[in-house]
Amino acid sequence: MKTLVTTIMLSGMLLTSGPAQAAKNCTFEPKNKWMRVEDFKKQKEAEGYKIRKFKQPGSCYEIYGTDKDGNDVEIYFNPVDGSIVKKK
Repeated sequence: MKTLVTTIMLSGMLLTSGPAQAAKNCTFEPKNKWMRVEDFKKQKEAEGYKIRKFKQPGSCYEIYGTDKDGNDVEIYFNPVDGSIVKKK
């Protein structure tokens, strides 16, 4: 019975932790292929984003700010090419 309870608990933990991990895997490329942070920020600002906060969680570049229309955004980008991976 104790083994069954442990198995169920571990299964539940694995199921709930998956989506959080997936959000932070934007690329499998090595860091030497990533855009420089300064170049990335300039590119996004040229696209109309205003960056209030920049983060680098896992293998992503993440910005908090506003888009060209003034909407609040939280976006995960692929650091190699600057493409959007996840947008909130």
